[in-house]
Amino acid sequence: MFRYNPALIEDYFASGMEEHISPFLTPGSRKWASNLTVKSSVFAAFLLTLAFIVRWFNMEVANLLLLFVYFFAGIPALIETVEDLKEFRVNIDVLMTLAAFLSVLIGSAMEGGLLLVLFSLSGAMEDMVTEKTKGALQALHKLSPTMAQVITDDGTLIEKSVREIALGTQILIKSGEIIPLDGKVVGGDSHVSMVHLTGESVPIAKHVDDEVQAGSMNMDGTLTVEVTIVAADSTLSRIIKLITRAQAAKPRLQKFLDRFGQVYAKTIILLSAFFALMLPIGIGVPFLGLEGSIYRALAFLIAASPCALIIATPTAYLSAISACARRGILMKGGVTLDALEKCHTFAFDKTGTLTTGQLEATKIDTHGEAACSQTEALSIAASLERSSTHPIATAIMAYQKQEGAAIIPVKGLRTVAGFGVEGRVEMHGEELEVAIGSFDFIGDKLGRNLREVHDSHAELGHLITYLLVKESIFIFHFLDEVRPKMAEAIADLKKLNIELIMLTGDHSDNASYVGEKVGIEKIHSELRPDEKLGIIEKLSEGGHLAMIGDGINDAPALARATVGISMGEVGSATAIEASDIVFLKDDLNSLSWLLCKAKKTTRIVKQNLTLALGVILLATTPALLGVVPLWLAVILHEGGTIVVAINSLRLLKA
Repeated sequence: MFRYNPALIEDYFASGMEEHISPFLTPGSRKWASNLTVKSSVFAAFLLTLAFIVRWFNMEVANLLLLFVYFFAGIPALIETVEDLKEFRVNIDVLMTLAAFLSVLIGSAMEGGLLLVLFSLSGAMEDMVTEKTKGALQALHKLSPTMAQVITDDGTLIEKSVREIALGTQILIKSGEIIPLDGKVVGGDSHVSMVHLTGESVPIAKHVDDEVQAGSMNMDGTLTVEVTIVAADSTLSRIIKLITRAQAAKPRLQKFLDRFGQVYAKTIILLSAFFALMLPIGIGVPFLGLEGSIYRALAFLIAASPCALIIATPTAYLSAISACARRGILMKGGVTLDALEKCHTFAFDKTGTLTTGQLEATKIDTHGEAACSQTEALSIAASLERSSTHPIATAIMAYQKQEGAAIIPVKGLRTVAGFGVEGRVEMHGEELEVAIGSFDFIGDKLGRNLREVHDSHAELGHLITYLLVKESIFIFHFLDEVRPKMAEAIADLKKLNIELIMLTGDHSDNASYVGEKVGIEKIHSELRPDEKLGIIEKLSEGGHLAMIGDGINDAPALARATVGISMGEVGSATAIEASDIVFLKDDLNSLSWLLCKAKKTTRIVKQNLTLALGVILLATTPALLGVVPLWLAVILHEGGTIVVAINSLRLLKA
């Protein structure tokens, strides 16, 4: 039941009346509407099975159950058929519906019900996959705030819809909040996490005059931001538009089957009408009766309905999908396997895909005379960072536990937003001034430039932070850890003659380091989402391409690629929804296995299609000539369906 809630209604209209946050849809109605076609199809299949069993005991009850089967599976098909005929479209949908309902006229209602159920299940799965693609946009809308705190001329704060905020308006962003609009910092210092937007694994310090992007998170300080781009053109809005464009441009892999279906349906319907009219003239059979031309023409139409043809691909796909699921690989539709089989280029994101996306402290260097041991330096660093959520702080705490360093009390602990942390500790009988942060922050504390210190300790792929103890400098090194056995997974793909490239928003040095570690030579770094999408579009023009990524910045590329593959554990909701395949356990070592499974699935689908067409020829011709009765033609027809199903089960092996 709908309850009036002014705040929800205000958010709904402020968002531009986005359906996913509509307060007029109750949780109950959303639940029932979710995958409604799948639910009705499965229920119709249950009723059909029950009707087949009951018919041996009570024909009246079986007929009643069949009536409900035709209602749940047949009425939607009948409505779509009427719509198709209004627009003069004759396709497989029309043929199947016509065959199913005409089967009742010649006493084959059970066969007609089977056709409807199989067709309904096939269409329901397609609808479910289509709905999945909308989730990417919904995830982005949830990430993007609809309201912002506007600073008025007299300094007071008012909450306002982001769609109503003009250029030059100043807004306040508190610690932990998502930045709602692109702008320039005019007050405050902080670290901003952009990992989902650019792939940059470490939060970036933002100070006055720095630019910030909508969708990034303010980590520690409070920022006053002057809006430079309105909501319609913000970073998140551009990404939403890119995803929409990419999904629309995605190749339609079933164009050939659609064209074939139209030609096949028209041919069968016309042939049925031709045989009904011409058999009495050609061979002298009557129009009516069990041997009549109308009966034979209807038998031909029913036998020619592509029952085996319909399940030829879904059963193969479902078997392959089941095998993939047992290995922790989620497929969003069987045609994805067809597409993957054609892919000769694999593009990888770096952070969170080739790497774990988590920083790991690897070592501590000392510059100059040390005021304490490295173990004591680690204790000081961990004590300063213990209350921070910064990725570097998390890595230091993990390193402290690994090395067994102690936590010591810190006096006068103060966080300098966007720079570092400082305080005082008791050590060796004296109170020492300590601080941890960037080389600019530590350089200011010492009153000198530390560029030479930085250059002398910098290593390819390493991130560095500095600890100051009295006047001694300790350099902490961090790495974005490469996924275990990633080099072996890349080598396996190379054996299958797959071309490999890396696309990342991270720095070129970090990208080169990771590329060298895993064995990828072609690298494109420091890319924005639109640049990454542009490269994917260019590469896709020359052939089929698979994209593997995990962040929001990857979502447009994942949607545009022939096949999008995302990470289930570390991946953003947007990337997961925009992709076709999800590795639930983030184990990319199965990539080569998946590619081989896709190739085998394509082979079995082709075998099934050949078998299905052969069965149709074998069942229709004798039925048309009256050599075999309809029931025998149906047995041949359904027998072919069983053979096709058994052939598909070979793909169940994981």
